[in-house]
Amino acid sequence: MAWSAVCDDLLGIVFPHLEKVQVERVWIEDDMVRVKARTLDGALPCPSCGVCSYRVHSRYRRHLADASVGGHPVVVDLSVRRLFCDVTDCARRTFVEQVEGLTVRYGRRTVVLVALVQAIALALADRAGARLAAVLHIVVSRVTLLNVLMALPDPSPSSPRVLGVDDFATRRGRKYGTVLVDVESHAVLDLLSGREKEPLALWLAGHPGIEVICRDRAGAYAEAARVGAPGALQVADRWHLRDNLATAVERTVITHRPCLQVPEVSTSSARRLAAAPPSTLNPDTGTEKWLVTRARERHKAVHRLLARGWTVSAIARELGLTRHTAERYAHCKNLDGLIEGSLRTTRLDDYKPCLIRRWNEGCTDAARLFREIRAQGYPGRTPQAVRRYLRPLRTGLGSILSPAPVLKPQQVTNWIMWNPQHLRDDEERQLGEVLFR
Repeated sequence: MAWSAVCDDLLGIVFPHLEKVQVERVWIEDDMVRVKARTLDGALPCPSCGVCSYRVHSRYRRHLADASVGGHPVVVDLSVRRLFCDVTDCARRTFVEQVEGLTVRYGRRTVVLVALVQAIALALADRAGARLAAVLHIVVSRVTLLNVLMALPDPSPSSPRVLGVDDFATRRGRKYGTVLVDVESHAVLDLLSGREKEPLALWLAGHPGIEVICRDRAGAYAEAARVGAPGALQVADRWHLRDNLATAVERTVITHRPCLQVPEVSTSSARRLAAAPPSTLNPDTGTEKWLVTRARERHKAVHRLLARGWTVSAIARELGLTRHTAERYAHCKNLDGLIEGSLRTTRLDDYKPCLIRRWNEGCTDAARLFREIRAQGYPGRTPQAVRRYLRPLRTGLGSILSPAPVLKPQQVTNWIMWNPQHLRDDEERQLGEVLFR
């Protein structure tokens, strides 16, 4: 095989996008691969009128950055023609030829490099993208990557076969939106303002062909689907089914919270069993926490207005609550369980049984107890929380009816929701003890 044929094959493999031009020379200069090429002769259509022209006005050189080869940046020195357009009615007098797959108008990069830069901008952009581009021997700044990203056209939205609909909060309790997702491709299709019926119904009407709408149990979404896509099948997604089930299980566990407590143990008369201060009391004052007081007052006000015949929506407006909160109080059958579920947990909760045990053993020094639980992994940095927790025991403000619970409702809920085969032996034993108390 002749050496020229080998070179042609090599150029075709390394630079396939240069097949439509004549490569005159390839060399390395200043650690850069330079390719000298020129366009082929022949007639070209005018980009405005489409009439082919043969008359050459002039030639000039374009310097195009290309994808790197062998760890060296590449520059293509391409000689292109400017041609006359002889059509009298055409707005153009001259035009420059473009090589398909190699050049773009006013571009200083080849089509191959443009696609590579766009991929980097989409994946990383900014400084991370600029660092990756430097490794690939592409000279581009973070600002250029951002400009490339902003210049990309938005993808044209298509009508999915299976549409997922859900709400999201930009400000919880005040401002919400609706997200639309193609369930099969997992691509976000659109974001709608609010979570009312009208915007979703209009969107569905403008995107025919939807066969299945996967949504939560919101009534507004159900009505929008009936109006905008009457032929679509409405189904509940697995996440919301499992989330609703987990919420119901957790509320049930909270309702039966006494079952999570350690059973009473008999002690000698010399040792008094001190209990954890109730979670509803403020450790500083021994009085009821303001969250608990507010919950009781709201519950009383909601049921007072319900007895007068008010609707839940009217009650929510009157008391300044969200409709969901007012409905929760209206349907509440166990106020104590609702209060327990609304109380915040602290980092000290897991170490309260140890504090009670050490208190019963006669250790009442808060600093010493703090050092002991700190050695067990307590993340607090000061003994202040320990002092506040023990203060009711010192003053007698706390209850001494039973020890602190050793299990959290969320922990028991997780055990119930998990596959029994995935539970450890100790977890399965504790769950069995809780279920049969």
